[in-house]
Order: sequence, then C-alpha cells, then structure tokens
Amino acid sequence: MLIGLTYNLRSEYLARGFTVEQVAEFDCEETVDSLAAALTRGGQDVVRIGNLESLMARLLNGERWDLVFNIAEGLNGAGREAQIPALLDAFGIPHTFSDTEVLAVALDKSLTNAVMKGHGVPVADFAVVRTMADCRQVNLEYPLFAKPVAEGTSRGITAMSLIHDQQELVRYCLSALSAFKQPVLVERYLSGREFTVGLLGNGRDAEVLGVMEVVLLEQADALGYTYDNKQQYENRVDYRIVDEPGVAQVATQAWAALNCLDAGRVDIRMDAAGKPHFLEVNPLAGLNPSYSDLCILCRLQGLSYDWLINRIVESARQRCRITPPPGAADSPARPPEQNA
Repeated sequence: MLIGLTYNLRSEYLARGFTVEQVAEFDCEETVDSLAAALTRGGQDVVRIGNLESLMARLLNGERWDLVFNIAEGLNGAGREAQIPALLDAFGIPHTFSDTEVLAVALDKSLTNAVMKGHGVPVADFAVVRTMADCRQVNLEYPLFAKPVAEGTSRGITAMSLIHDQQELVRYCLSALSAFKQPVLVERYLSGREFTVGLLGNGRDAEVLGVMEVVLLEQADALGYTYDNKQQYENRVDYRIVDEPGVAQVATQAWAALNCLDAGRVDIRMDAAGKPHFLEVNPLAGLNPSYSDLCILCRLQGLSYDWLINRIVESARQRCRITPPPGAADSPARPPEQNA
C-alpha cells in the first residue's frame, strides 16, 4: 500500500519561535524516522507528508494515498487533533485511528467524562471552571485535582494541581485560565495507584495489550503523573506490567463507550479504597519507540515496535476495507507467550 505519513515536527515549530512546552505533544525526528522505517519493513510504500499545511498543498496538487498514518496533534483549538482526519474524510481518504468526532470529544476531558458517566464507566465527580466566577460554584469535597480541560502530555499538571481549599482552587484557576486560554477541569482527587492500559482494535472488539502501572519514584512529584514527571521519566518514574483485571475492564468499557479505533491508551487511577476510575483516553497515543507510554508497555511484554505499527495498519486496512496488494504478507500475530 501507498501510505502517507502526517505529523507535526517539533523542531520546525521551535524554529518558528514556539516554546518547548507549547510543542511538547509534537514529534521529534526519531519518531517520524522510526515510524517510516517500521512501515517500510512491513512492506508499505511511505510518503512523508508532514503537517496540516503540507497535507492541504499536496491534496490540492492532486496527490492521493491508499491510507494515511496520522500522528499529527494539531496546533490550534480544542478540535486540533481532528483537523487532519476531517480533511482526509472530506477527500475520501482513509486514515488510521479514531474518527474526527471521537478525537474532538476525547481532547475535551469534561466532554469525555460526561460520555463515560452516561455509559456507566466509573469517573471521579467533577466540575468545569470557565471563568473565575465559577470557582465559587464548585461543590466538591476536598482534596481536588485540577488541570486544563483540553491539553495532552500532562501540560498544566503541576504541584499546584492538588488542591486542598478554596484559596488554592482560586490560585490554580487564575493561573491556568490565563496561561492556557481554556477551561479548567476540577475533579475529586483519586489518591490511589495509577495505570495506563494499551488497547488494539476497534470499539467493543478491541484487545487489551497490557496494563502498565506508573510508579512514582522518590524524586517525582508525589501527586501524580505531572508534566515534569513525564518529561523526566527516566529519573522519576518506574513502569511495571501488572495483572489488574478490574483496571483492564474499566479501560475496555471506556474504549467501547467512545468507539475508539485501531490503537491507543486509557489512563486509570484508583481511589483510596482501590476502586479504579477512568482518567482520560488517548485515541492518538504517542509512538516514539523510546519513551512513549504505549511503546514502553509493548516493549515490556516483548512486543516489538514493528509489530505494533503494522498491527495498527492492519486494523485500519480491515476497518476501511482496503484491498491489500497481491502477495502482501499477513500482519504478524501476537507472540503466543503473551496471550495468557
């Protein structure tokens, strides 16, 4: 197949004057090179397209592809992750990962929480602060946890996110509303263990790749998977594959509730009693082979990067009913020793 590759290259935006935190979700050359190499080794012909502007120019120039493997996070607005998929939909070009409406809803954590509650997925009680006046309307039991409603890579999650009283709530919201120009999600703080669950496949038919616990080390911010913890994961975080059927069940419920597609992650955190709650879903998970959570989860279980990438392609190919070229090799099955 001819596969187009869309992405936001971090170095390009840094050269344009964006800060490191502003482009934290964007990809480095290692990610793009590794992804292109894995696709090529899987028998695909790869065309590097780049960002939204590059895609628009190529489409208007008449270029087309059998499938687009999209990892672009987008730049502006709460629907930024859905921009490239929406454009591809308009041109009738199939792409990997979830549909446009799923990507738009999943980025807004308050909308995602509402969907989860509607489907009976356990989620912490929450409120949304859109203006400073809303702080007075938050009627939740302290401690609370606050974060921007539509950011990834733990942007906006700092030591100030754990909130013990009204004064701390006002201080965080004042800072976050100014810095991120978007509402703040305020949730009842879940003080238990934290996990991320890898999923492969579509909606209710997806399989759990594994449950990985995020264990914070002594040097880490103790309150959770903050931006600093994620950026300095080598010294602050230990990742462990664990057997937690209840966590896996909540993750699969959440994945099915949004009908997420192909592959991604669901983050789960337990309360003080050990009950797992949905935190957020990442239907456009990072795919850096060295440090992205989904890739770490696979690596810890002996699942190679090439295996993951080409299983994603196969999921999209079957879902979109793309006929494989004559003589194309089947996507490798999961190693038998990992099926237990």
